[in-house]
Amino acid sequence: VQLQAFGGGLVQAGGYLRLSCAASGRTFPSYIMGWFRQAPGKEREFVARDISWSGDSAYYADSVKGRFTISRDNAKNTVYLQMNSLKPEDTAVYYCAAKRSYVVEYEYWGQGTQVTVSS
Repeated sequence: VQLQAFGGGLVQAGGYLRLSCAASGRTFPSYIMGWFRQAPGKEREFVARDISWSGDSAYYADSVKGRFTISRDNAKNTVYLQMNSLKPEDTAVYYCAAKRSYVVEYEYWGQGTQVTVSS
């Protein structure tokens, strides 16, 4: 599967953005999807991961819980990350990722989209 993330940009603290990740391939509904981010000088960290094919379960990093929501539209082969109440510390390159099973590491990665939150 090939992934392409977009929707990043510059936003003021307290604002919102919605990231999208378009996936190729007819087997998209079978993939487990997630969003990760990497800030300058830091290691990549997960933001929201393991959203099920039905979209009714996912895991969130404590730092974004209650502010970010991951969702998916299997008919459109797209996964979203709604980001509300953005903070300067959310500034990072955001990546979407996919894997075929819960028990493996994420295998496929998009190219990343920059999110910058100004104070």
